[in-house]
Amino acid sequence: MSLTPAEEAARRRTFAIISHPDAGKTTLTENLLLAGGAIRLAGQVAARGERRRTSSDWMKIERDRGISVSASVMTFEHDNLMFNLLDTPGHEDFSEDTYRTLTAADSAVMVLDAAKGIEPQTLKLFEVCRMRDIPIITFINKMDREALDPLELLDEIQDKLQLDTSPLYWPAASGQRFAGMQDLRKGDFVSFRKKTADQSDDVGPSTRIGMQEARGTLDTMVMEELEEGAELASEALPDFDVKAYEEGHMTPVVFGSALRHFGVNELLSTLAEFAPGPRAQKAEKKDQSITVERSDKYVSGFVFKIQANMDPNHRDRVAFLRLCSGEFKRGMRLKTTSNKQINIHAPLMFLAQDREIAETAYAGDVIGVPNHGQLRVGDSLSESGEIKFQGIPNFAPEILRRARPKDPMKSKHLRKALESLAEEGVTQLFTPVLGSDMIVGAVGSLQIDVMAERVAAEYNLEVVFEQAAYNVARWVSSDDPAKLEAFIEKNRGSVGTDLDGAPVFLGKNSWDVGYVQEKNPDLQFTSTKERMV
Repeated sequence: MSLTPAEEAARRRTFAIISHPDAGKTTLTENLLLAGGAIRLAGQVAARGERRRTSSDWMKIERDRGISVSASVMTFEHDNLMFNLLDTPGHEDFSEDTYRTLTAADSAVMVLDAAKGIEPQTLKLFEVCRMRDIPIITFINKMDREALDPLELLDEIQDKLQLDTSPLYWPAASGQRFAGMQDLRKGDFVSFRKKTADQSDDVGPSTRIGMQEARGTLDTMVMEELEEGAELASEALPDFDVKAYEEGHMTPVVFGSALRHFGVNELLSTLAEFAPGPRAQKAEKKDQSITVERSDKYVSGFVFKIQANMDPNHRDRVAFLRLCSGEFKRGMRLKTTSNKQINIHAPLMFLAQDREIAETAYAGDVIGVPNHGQLRVGDSLSESGEIKFQGIPNFAPEILRRARPKDPMKSKHLRKALESLAEEGVTQLFTPVLGSDMIVGAVGSLQIDVMAERVAAEYNLEVVFEQAAYNVARWVSSDDPAKLEAFIEKNRGSVGTDLDGAPVFLGKNSWDVGYVQEKNPDLQFTSTKERMV
């Protein structure tokens, strides 16, 4: 029996994973794909290719350094639901890419290292989720290593994030003594088993047993700790409230070890049971504020990411389109708000670097739209071209570098490569009014390394990044166009434009910006710019 578009949309669960670097986010991603049946071995797509290749990290620099530096999308079906997993960069130098990806998520999984608790990058990413009212499920990872006391971890979440915690499970010790966790709702025990050398890959890391059986098999002290801790948690912490979770006031908590695949099935079940389907999106239509519901019949969505050269054999360029309403069908023609028509003949569904043509897609799905530069991050697409979704902001870079090719004859080629990567959001590109310098802006130095490697690998160009004459960039605007024009004319040596042609003041330091701002009270100097399209 076929489902209606609204029923299909209700089956979607689009979620992101956020964490501090090294908390185990990529390992958890792999094991969620494994639990969902999308891959047959963690680190290996459908059991093909290099055995330890990480399916969500497709760039060479990601595999070499063991980090995620680009958001990726993976779709899989499990328990009659369609999951769209948005894997975000954990490294703080790529927080802007993470922010953009979170605009496409309906919920998030926050991964914490059991020995470290809330770390700085986790805190930053949580604030982004809070700004967008994204509900969060917490996965406390690495319980098979020595960990902080569970109550101490939950207190920290409450203190630092002002988020009520409601554990669905309670762990039995940690480290070498870790024995599993009690399901606080069902009352049974999920036992943890370390796989021995003589056991096959089919042997799972856990099995469910009754609490009576657990008392007969667990170490006496571990069992006493478990019962005491579970009782304290039940008395001191609130019961899980779905409404409070959906409103972003409460987080259900699951414990586990992603590396050992323990607790991953329980996390996936929690997502299936509680994570919301596609949420309503704020938008504008003919300058009027509207709310786009997943049940609306017209097709609409927004571009939250651009990725070029995912396939090294082709100069491909794919826009990641988050669908917000309607039933999309292959071959449809959608329009941007500037009335640019996009014919989508080969929409893509992703499993990391594997992809297939999507015949249909629904609200909550993320599809890839191959294009040759027609689409940018923040573009809205709809059948009418009249719907404009909430803009996706750019953030002022913290590092500015002058880019030049080692071969001076290849300056034009380098500019084209830098513009393409800036359109993806890898870094930002500024062009001073005077001269032909290419000024690259980044949040952190790792972004510069990634750009240099990608320019070399994808465009066969060697680039040198030098100290620039500027260290601070701020977008300049004014309600009076004449005053803005006069400022630009007077300060041609320290003004440039970004990729959209918007004016930018390039200062030597923060004092420089403050001084110019004080002298020009009719102008606004901002560290964020919302790209409205």
